[in-house]
Amino acid sequence: MPFAAAIARHAERTPDTPAFRMEGRVFTFAELALCTGQLVSIFGKLTAGTAHDSVLSGATRLIALEIGNHPLFAAAFLAATSGGHCVALIDPHLPDVTRDAMRARLRPDVIVRADGDGLRLDATTGESAGFTAGSGNGSAPLAIGADDEPFLIVFTSGTTGMPKAIVRDRGSWRRSLATGQAFFGLDHETRTFAPGPLAHGLTLYALAETLIAGAEFIGMQHFDATRASGTIAALEVRRLVLVPTMLRRLSTTPSKSTSVQKITVAGAKLTPADREAAAAAFPQADVIEYYGASELGFISVAGRDDTASATAVGRAFRGVGLVVLDENERPLPPGETGTIFVDSDLISSGYIGAGDGAGLRRVGRLATVGDLGFLGADGTLHLVGRSGGMVLSGGNNIYPQEVEATLVGHAGVHAACVLGLDHPDLGSELVAVIEPNGAAIEPAALGGHLDRKLPRYKHPRRIWLCRHLPMTQSGKVAAGTLKQWIVDGHDALEPFA
Repeated sequence: MPFAAAIARHAERTPDTPAFRMEGRVFTFAELALCTGQLVSIFGKLTAGTAHDSVLSGATRLIALEIGNHPLFAAAFLAATSGGHCVALIDPHLPDVTRDAMRARLRPDVIVRADGDGLRLDATTGESAGFTAGSGNGSAPLAIGADDEPFLIVFTSGTTGMPKAIVRDRGSWRRSLATGQAFFGLDHETRTFAPGPLAHGLTLYALAETLIAGAEFIGMQHFDATRASGTIAALEVRRLVLVPTMLRRLSTTPSKSTSVQKITVAGAKLTPADREAAAAAFPQADVIEYYGASELGFISVAGRDDTASATAVGRAFRGVGLVVLDENERPLPPGETGTIFVDSDLISSGYIGAGDGAGLRRVGRLATVGDLGFLGADGTLHLVGRSGGMVLSGGNNIYPQEVEATLVGHAGVHAACVLGLDHPDLGSELVAVIEPNGAAIEPAALGGHLDRKLPRYKHPRRIWLCRHLPMTQSGKVAAGTLKQWIVDGHDALEPFA
């Protein structure tokens, strides 16, 4: 169901039901609909009679949201995706130079920034407006756009360091939401807590599917495990949507929650130890992992029994076809590694601009982002790395993700990051940084574990311990920071004997 229709229906039928909660500020569906309509009106006034100058073709107006996890995010997002509008999400935590380049590439008609409890809206014409909830502005209806209209631009990392802009049309997003709602079993009682950044796909999608279901979405401006645990208990959260790092942190807090019935995880693979810890902290919860990409949507999904192998990421998501092709684009038999392609109605429209020569590629109806893996005889998809992420060491091709998955399969390892460093003889030297579970890790035990799982050439030549791996805003390991720490001899790293 389109956003506009869903919000209007919930505002009419259940106006006093909480819809969006952020840091103590709660908007009911009626309040959310009112604020959304007021922002639609302001956007219309700021862009009325102006020449179209954004990167988008046609008459679509481009609204850039640069507000982070603000209490008014839901209203601003809904208004910026009203029919005839397309929203671009820019993470305000990115460096200034990166955000400047992103704006220069997109040339948005309006830029929305946080201004305390309110918002500041700046148009390319030089006109500006402020908005706060309850300000009494005029309202305009939230319009339903056509399926082929562009409505969302999100950014993903590029090989050159500059984020790539991915554009989606309304049709692919609507199909994805309809498929996901049926699969995940969401309804108006599925109160969802997703503490990650709303500028990133996982949390944004959780917001969309929760609001369409008529349930309450709960977010956090900045993730903190202790506060998050308190929120879950106080609000009797039914569902969590988060990355593995956040789930690990939550699972180590002293409290135990029996209200959580569903946990959806994406962004990286859970280890058996992660699942055990989650089962202890959330004994009533069914944990589901999915593997996907911003460009492709859902790819595969896995429950407890689908991830026994360190590389397994489950089976094809509902309505998605999977095939592994060789370098000549010919199908490979089960067990042979090649490039993973998907056949799906959830694929994005592609990138804006020239791109960097990597990422989304199409072969007929099939599409890939360059991930490498193989299909098991039972249809289980195994992910071993990404094209371009391979490390060539001593003439051997090594995929860091496979080594990371093996390292975290050891009971003493909480998380791991594997990198390739320049080496005068080998070309690249494989190294690893591991975050221990807490107890001391015996070097001989870890070495034996690696011996049983990997050939010797895939063993990291050097390993460091790090009590708390640095994380990006989206909850993934900050590999660039770790590489710099290694070069600098940072005292957060302890050589592993």
